[in-house]
Amino acid sequence: MRKLSYSLGELAQHLGGRLHGPADAVVCRIDTLERADEECLCFFRNARYAQALARTKAGVVLLAPRDLKRCPVPAIVTENPDLAYAKAARLLYPEPAWKPGRHPSAVIHPSAVIHPSAWIGPNTVVEEEVRIEAGVFIGPACTIGAGCQIGEDSRLVARVTLCWGTQVGKRVLLQPGAVIGRDGFGFAKEGERWVRIPQLGRVRLGNDVEIGANSCVDRGTLEDTRIGDGVKIDNLIQIGHNCSIGAHTAMAACSGISGSTRIGRHCTIAGAVGMAGHLDIGDHVHFTGMAMVTRSFPKAGVYSSGIPAMPNADWRRNAARFRHLDELAKRIRHLEAELARLSQKREGEEPR
Repeated sequence: MRKLSYSLGELAQHLGGRLHGPADAVVCRIDTLERADEECLCFFRNARYAQALARTKAGVVLLAPRDLKRCPVPAIVTENPDLAYAKAARLLYPEPAWKPGRHPSAVIHPSAVIHPSAWIGPNTVVEEEVRIEAGVFIGPACTIGAGCQIGEDSRLVARVTLCWGTQVGKRVLLQPGAVIGRDGFGFAKEGERWVRIPQLGRVRLGNDVEIGANSCVDRGTLEDTRIGDGVKIDNLIQIGHNCSIGAHTAMAACSGISGSTRIGRHCTIAGAVGMAGHLDIGDHVHFTGMAMVTRSFPKAGVYSSGIPAMPNADWRRNAARFRHLDELAKRIRHLEAELARLSQKREGEEPR
């Protein structure tokens, strides 16, 4: 990957941080606190790496004000080291440059409208009535179905499939193997066999959306499946038909969202969350890892479920008791009612 060099003064200015150290010192690489030398930039935000920070030989460390006293080398102080690191990495390791054009092996329908500044990679297929805007990069072995639209400066890394009618906003990043707009999982029963229900909606991706490797977003049955601006979807995620995901929501790997569920803005969905269909999730709702979401959560907050790992012997004993939970609940209600009755009787017998 192509990399650049920056002085600490330039970095501090770009990142909006306060430099503690020589402004003319130069860094050109990013590495861990343990491995870094004077040419490296690092960042620190977790106290468990305090010993590594104390021993680091890095050229500069991005950190929060509270951690400056721990740092033995130059530092750029910022309220958000994570964000500063993201910006610094983009500066030091810019995206690889590419030239516009069409690879000779690409198959492009004559009716497709492709901006001259776009790149169409090898073995990519572009079907009829496709529209590709300025600055789009389409990597190798992608399939762009009929009637798809791809907005400015979007990037399809490799082997991305856009099924017919998919609309992609500006600056969208689709990682290898992403499939956008496949038929939703809809079937009707006819005797002993299943009959496929035609999926007539589309998928619409907003601006600045990112979708990870081998994730799938299904088209709607009648309405469109909608992914809002700034949504970030990790690898191996399934979004069912007719779903709507609000702007700037982030979803971690291996989660599955059933059809017709609506998720609000600025939500976070941790890894391996399973969500039933036809639910309404409000804004600023956060689910922790492996949560099983079977009802709507309209109010903002943090919600959890799932059972943490435990020794197998403990798990087996607890699992054996699960079958008796309903019986125990009934017995507790009976005991509570009996205690209330005895308490009332005792109060009635007390002398006035």
